[in-house]
Amino acid sequence: MREDVGTPTQPKIGWICSTQDDEHEGRTPRYREIQTMAQEVERLGLDSFWVADHVLYRPSANPVEERGMWEALTFLSALAATTSRITLGTLVAPTSFRNPALLAKMADSLDEVSDGRFVLGIGAGWHKPEYDAFGYPFDHLASRFEEAVQVIVPLLRDGHVDFHGQYATAENAVLRPRGPSPHGPRVLIAGRRPKMLRLVARYTAAWNTAWHTKPEVVAERWAEMQAICREEGRDPATLELTCGVVARISLPGEPAIEDHAESISGTPEAVATALRGFIDVGVQHLILAVEPQQRDTPERLGRVVDLLQRS
Repeated sequence: MREDVGTPTQPKIGWICSTQDDEHEGRTPRYREIQTMAQEVERLGLDSFWVADHVLYRPSANPVEERGMWEALTFLSALAATTSRITLGTLVAPTSFRNPALLAKMADSLDEVSDGRFVLGIGAGWHKPEYDAFGYPFDHLASRFEEAVQVIVPLLRDGHVDFHGQYATAENAVLRPRGPSPHGPRVLIAGRRPKMLRLVARYTAAWNTAWHTKPEVVAERWAEMQAICREEGRDPATLELTCGVVARISLPGEPAIEDHAESISGTPEAVATALRGFIDVGVQHLILAVEPQQRDTPERLGRVVDLLQRS
């Protein structure tokens, strides 16, 4: 699924909204609150709205910190029906949670509900406790992912696939009816290891690297990705570089935010300045996770986006 993304005149800015327990002003966000925030960031000019696809977070070091979250594709379907412009996506959906042909079917249906605004972000998965709790196999995640991609991408692109692998099978599978996108929704892969990067180069429209605070690290990883694209016979200019950044944004009159090793922090002006560094090294789509998540997060994001657009 190789789409020419071209050279954008304006970088895209998105927000990944948490649906996790206790992460919305210390409590679980309800759907109507998430809907309101999605509509607000759309009104304020953001380009995309993302949710993570997990079923459980259970840190082994501290089981008391166990958290749950809402099911991602169900919520995105509802958001697709209640927004009109903003791109919606998963960051990311582990292909091991669902049969890959069914995941493609769900993505194509979301393409229809959103009128072509859905991006299927996929990954191999990593958090073993949720696999154990929900009965998903946790062995050979990279190999399972590679086979899943060989089902998902051709099925979305062509509407048909025949695949027989060790972990995934799709015999004369078809997608009917089809959503509005001629080759199905765009596919994004998040990954770091060389095997994952080669799958990006061979199959997908976009690559996500996360989470970063230093543009120079992104530049190094992007150079590695570009080299792999060339080895695979792909023009790197046809791959969209997306990057995840954690931000902590303080408004005028609020106490200064202390620097944090895993986030960029400060006023909207300071955050916008830091984000320009990522744009300068080639990032085409910035996806922000804002901490803490609260009712006025869209307003804080809107100020940052306004400053970036002015520049």
